[in-house]
Amino acid sequence: MYPYLGTVTKCEEIPLAFPPQYQPQQPGIQSIMIPQPISENPNHIGTGKLLNKVAIITGGDSGIGRAIAYLFAKEGADIVVVYLNEHGDAEETKTRIGQLGRRCLTIAGDIGYEAFCRQAVEQTLSEFGRIDSLINNAAEQHVQDSIEQISAEQLERTFRTNFFSYVYFAKAVVPHMRPGSTIINTSSVTVNAGFQQLIDYASTKGAVNSFTRSLALSLIDRGIRVNTVSPGRTWTPLIPATIPPEIYTVFGRENPIKRAAQPVELAPIYLYLTSDDSTYVVGQNMNVNGGEFFGS
Repeated sequence: MYPYLGTVTKCEEIPLAFPPQYQPQQPGIQSIMIPQPISENPNHIGTGKLLNKVAIITGGDSGIGRAIAYLFAKEGADIVVVYLNEHGDAEETKTRIGQLGRRCLTIAGDIGYEAFCRQAVEQTLSEFGRIDSLINNAAEQHVQDSIEQISAEQLERTFRTNFFSYVYFAKAVVPHMRPGSTIINTSSVTVNAGFQQLIDYASTKGAVNSFTRSLALSLIDRGIRVNTVSPGRTWTPLIPATIPPEIYTVFGRENPIKRAAQPVELAPIYLYLTSDDSTYVVGQNMNVNGGEFFGS
């Protein structure tokens, strides 16, 4: 039995530690994780902040993406879940969104290639006729003990997923966005904190931050707001699929808050940045990291 902190979110107990577990490949499968990530706050009652809006969420099948999808659906949005190959997780997410009274389109493929990103946007427009929000969230990472172990193939692959896809999707959706639309890019606490075993991953997230600021300036005159969210250590499928157990079993305990985050705790900042509550927030990086204050 692993220790729990208590009902911090008033929905489920928040675990303090995680048992060793292994997943054969990333981005990982949520349905086999122990304990299951917390994706939804059952006490949240939507108020229509995103009523009849359409949001594309990459990596929306699980982890932070799933939590965003559930919260957006509760606020009235229809959801497009873009994912790699985790079909069971994607189907579970789609089913829950349907139970919440909203429509969900799932699209499987490799976001590291521009042709697929364009195709996903075209499918969204064919299904829903509009795009109001893009949440660039999907990511991959490869733990290496030194820079000498980072191959050219790994470097390119990590940048394709974590950065190129953000550019590809933004390029594809912007022509179809109305004033008031939003783009939110997911960065990481590693941008400022660093992570010696994730050199290339941290570098992609630094690129995401710079991309966000520049794109925000480029699109503000068109009424499209662009911002970034930088999560700290969060219990998602990517963790057991990529990080050794000796690191993740107690990861987050060194934070001032002394635990890792659950996806449900990240979703509200995405809702804030997507809704009209944040109409004066542009080009910002919102840190949600349990008190890990490293730089600005």
